[in-house]
Amino acid sequence: MKLTIIYDNETSEKGLQADWGLSCLVETDGGHRILFDTGADGAILLRNMELLGLQPASIDEVFISHPHWDHTGGLASLIDGNPTATLYLPASMASWASHNGLEHAICISEPIRIYEGVCSTGELGGIEQSLVVETAAGLAVIAGCSHPGVGAILETASRRGRVNYLIGGLHGFREYDLLADLELVCPCHCTQFKSGIEKAYPMKYTRGGAGRIMEL
Repeated sequence: MKLTIIYDNETSEKGLQADWGLSCLVETDGGHRILFDTGADGAILLRNMELLGLQPASIDEVFISHPHWDHTGGLASLIDGNPTATLYLPASMASWASHNGLEHAICISEPIRIYEGVCSTGELGGIEQSLVVETAAGLAVIAGCSHPGVGAILETASRRGRVNYLIGGLHGFREYDLLADLELVCPCHCTQFKSGIEKAYPMKYTRGGAGRIMEL
């Protein structure tokens, strides 16, 4: 699996623009290209994609973690460039999707398999879903903001196997012992205590930022 962070509060590559929000491209071993969230601003999303050599038309699916503006703001721009992409939303966004003319969206309430080796945790806490992807070394979990709690997300994902990687926004997470069995943690976006995670697990910690590419 290859993961490219496109949109984040900071950058790891010169020339890319940082902004409050999150988006990353997940390229699975099976050849699927899934855009996880779309950041806050469509112009920034598309410009960063262009600089990274990524084309909107190449996206197979768009997976939205939750309805907050900093994860959905670039969606309209992305769809303009790729109106046929399959859109996966948490169930609580059903009325939002209808209001925005996205009747074709698939709204998820319970855990489901999207592809072999790719699934959603289902909507947790009435607000957010996370993406779970199988890799050769275990499961990778990509989270938007972890509003339901990192523990709940990891516990749900672990029903499908061993979780080795956690990437995404972790908000005010400080239960560092929950990360003890992971191989890699890449806190992005809204994570408040990045330094605490790095101090607790310096060998597991990986810095995020727009432009960061990880082969898992």
